[in-house]
Amino acid sequence: MTIMRMVVMGVSGCGKTSVGEEISLTLAVQFVDGDDLHTEANKAKMGAGIPLDDEDRWPWLDKVGQVLASPQGAVVACSALKKVYRDRIRAAAPDVVFVHLTGTRELLWERMSARQNHFMPVSLLDSQLKILEPLQADEKGVTLDISAPVHQLAAQALKFSAKH
Repeated sequence: MTIMRMVVMGVSGCGKTSVGEEISLTLAVQFVDGDDLHTEANKAKMGAGIPLDDEDRWPWLDKVGQVLASPQGAVVACSALKKVYRDRIRAAAPDVVFVHLTGTRELLWERMSARQNHFMPVSLLDSQLKILEPLQADEKGVTLDISAPVHQLAAQALKFSAKH
């Protein structure tokens, strides 16, 4: 039996949690929202409209890697915007598969604006888009357009994962 280690990644508002939960239900594997792994200080910083810097992110990325490296595996929703962040995760879980959810700025803005009680303000979307680095050839992963329904995105991610 193959252990599933998957990161559903992308900027805020792309649907990481929804797609990740759907995948984890299909596979009967643990789902962890990466937002829950942030320190309260990180959440407060983002809530104040201040982007995190790399020093803020390293401990968080280490926690993501630890969750993925568990013997049972996991599906984690995690922005993982830069390749160096994904490399940090891969150091702990080398067999991780990345599912990069991408969409237009307008659609992302619309989704973020509709959310209630989320610590991540819409004002940080542009800073996330600015640092986002697409998946590279040495990263096992697939890029999916968020205009598709959640169940279709989950199915596409699982199909890719089964082949790789």
